[in-house]
Amino acid sequence: MIKVGLIGCGFMGNMHANCYKNIEGVTLAAVADLRREQAEALADGAKIYADGMDLIQNADVDVIDICLPTYLHAEYAMAAMDKVGYVFVEKPVALTVAEAEAMMQKAKATGCRVQVGQVIRFWDEYVALRQIVEENRYGKVVNANFRRISPRPDWGWEDWLLDATRSGGAAQDLHIHDTDFVLSLFGAPQHFFSVKNTLGEKNSYINTLMQYGDFAVSVEGTWDLPGNHPFEATFRVVFEKATVENAGGKFLAYTADGVEEIKIEKRELSGGYTGGNISDLGGYYNELVYFTDRIERGEEIEKATLADAGASLAFVLGEIANA
Repeated sequence: MIKVGLIGCGFMGNMHANCYKNIEGVTLAAVADLRREQAEALADGAKIYADGMDLIQNADVDVIDICLPTYLHAEYAMAAMDKVGYVFVEKPVALTVAEAEAMMQKAKATGCRVQVGQVIRFWDEYVALRQIVEENRYGKVVNANFRRISPRPDWGWEDWLLDATRSGGAAQDLHIHDTDFVLSLFGAPQHFFSVKNTLGEKNSYINTLMQYGDFAVSVEGTWDLPGNHPFEATFRVVFEKATVENAGGKFLAYTADGVEEIKIEKRELSGGYTGGNISDLGGYYNELVYFTDRIERGEEIEKATLADAGASLAFVLGEIANA
């Protein structure tokens, strides 16, 4: 039985706790949060710690999962690397490239295996898109658009998400999902051009156009929208022989012969948390199944690695700096 210690019992901590409850051979053994009521709400028999560092130093666990605000990732992840052989840390991996590099150095020194929560790499529709691209199902890519828009995330602890000095803003916290996926799918572009907002909250809107030889990709992200606007995560990829679109709850391929639905097998999961901007466990379950499978097998993390996350962070910071 893999014993997990979870630090941070907010929105993302709830997501992860519910995922672990659905994974055979895994138990949530310890949780930590400054807010006792938050920890109690998801503990379900797990030992409760008031402080994450106390959990790291004293909990009887095999793995530590860090779901804290971004500005705390490096400190807690590196402390955890000294104690356990596997660490999961939410995205973005850190606030700065220097922090990400320090985390990589610590992982190398300790031998700890670390996975970062770049969850879109595990989201079913995006996994299917990767397969379509890699098998050249509809020919070459002509152009692509990825879009992620959200109401203002005013549900975070002490509004940390709305403080760019602690979260990096929408560009670093939200937009990085699609930037990371595009980089993983197509590699680094030859050229890119970014624009961002200069009125209102810092880094709350960004749009980047990337040039890949004979095709281009646009990636847009914002959380400037009012609370009654729905969260949307969409993509449209134009191929030589079809256009593939994921939007409005439909995943479709438009071809010369008509419109066909791209089938995705959805798992029946219990205990899903529906706060924030996520309605089901989706890719969170997939990424943690992968993570715990690596632990059970004693194998290296090969997807959403520290190096992957560090590269995506550096690229997003470059987008912000050049916008």
